[in-house]
Amino acid sequence: MADRTRTRLLNALKSAGPQTAGELAEDLGVTSVAIRQHLDGLNQEDLVGFEDVKGSVGRPKRVWQLTSKGHQQFPDNHANLILGLLGGVTDLYGEDGLENLIAHREAKASQSYSAAMSDVSDLKDKVEILADLRSHEGYMAEAISDRDGFLLIENHCSICAAATACQGFCRSELSLFKTVLGPEVTVERVEHLLSGDRRCMYRITPQDSAEHSE
Repeated sequence: MADRTRTRLLNALKSAGPQTAGELAEDLGVTSVAIRQHLDGLNQEDLVGFEDVKGSVGRPKRVWQLTSKGHQQFPDNHANLILGLLGGVTDLYGEDGLENLIAHREAKASQSYSAAMSDVSDLKDKVEILADLRSHEGYMAEAISDRDGFLLIENHCSICAAATACQGFCRSELSLFKTVLGPEVTVERVEHLLSGDRRCMYRITPQDSAEHSE
């Protein structure tokens, strides 16, 4: 299997979630026959699996998705090192020391993100800048407009090991988004990787829109 096609397939399933071979072929510009051969190879390595989904008519559709091993192909920011450092901070400085570390990380990120948005007032532009910043940090983020506002979708958690060990990191990131997007915006986490979802997703709504929908 060509390494480039293998990587593109894994990235496509990570970013967009479960898909049929036909959808993957169209997205990647590769023939369906070639895509199925690549998927079969990845399946033999236990990197992808499939489910045959019945529709209202016709034959079931075979939908492919990453396995747990497949998800592990993506960077985890040196998980073992991070876990060791977090354990060391807790041993030396207690839980308060760990909370101070999380707060410090949040403050530094807030300063950096706010600087990147300093000349921007439009919420759409802010969310797109935020998604770009997060993607550069390894979160495979994207911004999508919907009828109520925007969705910030993070298809990969580059600090998953740290967040699993201490969910204060997840709490801090939600607080960070609220801070940098401003007081006139409501930010809600609607999907959470650590709660069993395949990604983290945040709904971002201008407060006037949120009030009208109530």
